[in-house]
Amino acid sequence: MTPGLYLTHKPVGATSFATVRAFQEEAQATRPGRRTALVHGGTLDPFAEGLLLMLVGPATHLFEHLHAAPKVYVARVEWGTEMDTGDLHGRPVHQGGASALTPASLDEALRPFLGWTEQVPPATSAKKLGGEPAYRKAHRGEAVDLPPSRVYLHAARWLSHDLPRASVLELTCRGGYYVRALARDLGRALGCGAHLSALKRTAIGPWKDPGPGHRIELHGRDLLPWTSSRVLTDQDVGALRQDQSIPLSPLQPPDWRLPPGYPEPAGPVRGFHQGKLTFLLTPRDGALWPETELRGGV
Repeated sequence: MTPGLYLTHKPVGATSFATVRAFQEEAQATRPGRRTALVHGGTLDPFAEGLLLMLVGPATHLFEHLHAAPKVYVARVEWGTEMDTGDLHGRPVHQGGASALTPASLDEALRPFLGWTEQVPPATSAKKLGGEPAYRKAHRGEAVDLPPSRVYLHAARWLSHDLPRASVLELTCRGGYYVRALARDLGRALGCGAHLSALKRTAIGPWKDPGPGHRIELHGRDLLPWTSSRVLTDQDVGALRQDQSIPLSPLQPPDWRLPPGYPEPAGPVRGFHQGKLTFLLTPRDGALWPETELRGGV
C-alpha cells in the first residue's frame, strides 16, 4: 500500500473505523513488521454510506486541510417524527402532523439555513464534551448539552417529494456540518418533526464516490487541488529544510475551482518537487515558509 489519498465507499451499517481497520490489515500484510500511518478524512455515521477518504503515510498531514472542502450529500428526510439521534435508529422524542407540507413550504423552510449559521450538533455526535465524545455519554443515558457550532451550508435543493411521508434533499456544505441536525431543525421549524432515514455522501471537493467494491488512489497534483501550488527546485527544498523562506513566485493557481460563492479556505500552498507533493507552505511577508514536510513525497 503506497502513501496517498484513497477514495473508498463506506457501506450502510459499517463504521468509519471499520474501513480504517481494513486498511491497517492490508498495510500489515504488505509491509509486515512496519507501522503505516492511517487516518480517515471525515466520519460517516453507520447508517450512512458513500465517499470516505483514507489518508495513508505522509498524506495524513493533509487531514486538517480537508475540513474546508465542499461536501455533497443526498439525504432522505422522514416527516412527522423527531428522533433523539436524528436518524432512523433513534427513539421518538416528538411527533406531529405533516399533512400541510407542500413543495413550496419546504423550499421556504430551507432558506434560513443557507450560508453561515449556528447549529447545535446531535447529542450522538462525535463532538467532545468534557474530553469524551458526546455519543458515549448519550448512549449511557447521560444528559448531553452541546454548544452551537458555526457551520456553513452552501446550497440545498429538494430532489423529490413523497409528501406527507418523506422528501429527498441534496446539499453542499463545509466540513463540520451535521445533516441530521438540519433534518431535526427543519422538522422543528415546520412543527411536524423530522429525521433522516438515509444519507449518502456523493462528493468531497472534486472527488466522487467510487461506488461499492471500488477505490481510487490519488497522488501529486490531485491532492488539495483547490489550493495554489509552487514547483520547488533542489535549492528550494534545501532552504525549506533549514526552516528558511523561499520566494513566493512563480505561484500557480489551483487545479480545481471551488463552487461560485463558496468561502475561500485559508489553505496552504502546495510545494511540488519532482512531481510529488513534498511541502505544505505558508505565505507570509511576501515569501513562502515551511509548514509541514511530507517526507518522501506523496
